[in-house]
Amino acid sequence: MDNLEEKITDLVIEISGEDEIADEPDLDLFEEQVLDSMAAIELLVAIKVEFGVSIAPTELEREEMNTLNKIIARVAERL
Repeated sequence: MDNLEEKITDLVIEISGEDEIADEPDLDLFEEQVLDSMAAIELLVAIKVEFGVSIAPTELEREEMNTLNKIIARVAERL
């Protein structure tokens, strides 16, 4: 796991409290109730603080950021 993947995984685990997501990077985080709308906003703020990448909540559809792999991809695109 590279540094970006590791840091984002750690952020999602910290916000959600769900350690198991590291083992399932394609798990739908909303469908499985790992993240909800408030946790998603908290994650976007944490990504802005950690990486300087700003993603507005209205900028992407939920389906574009509903798995760990998709979140990592969206951040990598903007770095």
